[in-house]
Amino acid sequence: MSGAVNLRAVGLFALVALLFIGTGIVQSWNTSLTILNMGLISAIMALGVNMQWGYAGLFNVGVMGFLALGGLATVLVSMDPVGEAWAAGGMGVILGLILGAATIIAAILARQKLPAGRLRTLALLAILVGGFFLFRGVFDRGVEAVESVNPSVSGYLGGLGLPVLLAWPVGGMLAAGAAWIIGKTALGLRSDYLAIATLGIAEIIIAILKNEDWLARGVKNVIGIPRPVPYEVDLQASEGFQSFAASMGSDPVTASTITVKLLYAALFVTVLLILIWLSQKALNSPWGRMMRAIRDNEVAAEAMGKDVTRRHLQIFVLGSAVIGLAGAMMTTLDSQLVPSTYQPLRFTFLIWVMVIVGGSGNNWGAVLGGFLIWWLWVMVEPMGMALMQAVTVGLDEGSALRDHLLGSAAHMRLLTMGIILLLVLRFSPKGLLPER
Repeated sequence: MSGAVNLRAVGLFALVALLFIGTGIVQSWNTSLTILNMGLISAIMALGVNMQWGYAGLFNVGVMGFLALGGLATVLVSMDPVGEAWAAGGMGVILGLILGAATIIAAILARQKLPAGRLRTLALLAILVGGFFLFRGVFDRGVEAVESVNPSVSGYLGGLGLPVLLAWPVGGMLAAGAAWIIGKTALGLRSDYLAIATLGIAEIIIAILKNEDWLARGVKNVIGIPRPVPYEVDLQASEGFQSFAASMGSDPVTASTITVKLLYAALFVTVLLILIWLSQKALNSPWGRMMRAIRDNEVAAEAMGKDVTRRHLQIFVLGSAVIGLAGAMMTTLDSQLVPSTYQPLRFTFLIWVMVIVGGSGNNWGAVLGGFLIWWLWVMVEPMGMALMQAVTVGLDEGSALRDHLLGSAAHMRLLTMGIILLLVLRFSPKGLLPER
């Protein structure tokens, strides 16, 4: 049985490899590598969701929020600080945030120390109301000063100016911290309520990124995020690289773009292999068996003395950290942070499709689903357009039916994802690589 499952896995991964190779041969290797790099990041995203759902049965519908926090980390870590903005209001923003945090801490301590009654209620009201106005008075002045500094180019505080690779683990830690806060309040809810809570919190995170210009320029976007690999123009200007490209029978422009994509792929493959190794070790350990026992029967696990809520919080934080890491990698690949692109369809629904199709509870299944579904997501639309053009070849140019069919090709992605999901759920309910 084990050998049969392994053979099946090898066959499916070989099929996915053929899809990427075929894309390189039929279209271009630039296109194939572009899809591959985003497929690697998608596989890491799916791995993080699989930890939460496949290990513990946690239904997290706020994936895009943790991805966005990972993207924010690249800005906070790798972008150069804006000196004028810091001089104008940076200390005011920091002081305002400290006052806000101090207000929350003071309210928590007051609730814990004071006995229940009118005195505690009045004390909490005084702390919260007074702290709020003090926080807004200091914070708003600082934000206004920062955002008024050359808003068309900067208008934000910038980052620490550190190497962008350091932003990847920071993105994971930022997402993990947010997950801990969310988990402390939401993991006691039923699974359907947890899903609604995580979706709402993800929308709040995106709203903050869109509206707080001092943090990451909001909808003005942050562009020019440093890269961990050389720029194409620098390679093209190198005489050594020009000679290398000529020896490969390629022009410097094409060779440079392929080289950069290969370097990105090497980084992403390294991260993915480390994560899959750690995930497999954890899944096959006593801890992994305990998590699956909790997933299958929480009541029985509690009867055996297991702290279910604590373990749920643990795996929620770990899975979110992996998602945040993937978000930082994606923003590094794009070299820009665009908050408006974080949509539930792409960064929550599609990731869940990857996990379900690949096989929830199986780390390799999640990786397989990430590659396969992302390839289909990119390639189905042009394939659908070609299909519709073939179907409508006999119709007149001004035909309403022809225009409708050609216009509907843009929706082939959603139709295809739905059909694939239905087929997998019907004929292989546990995914292409079921959990063993």
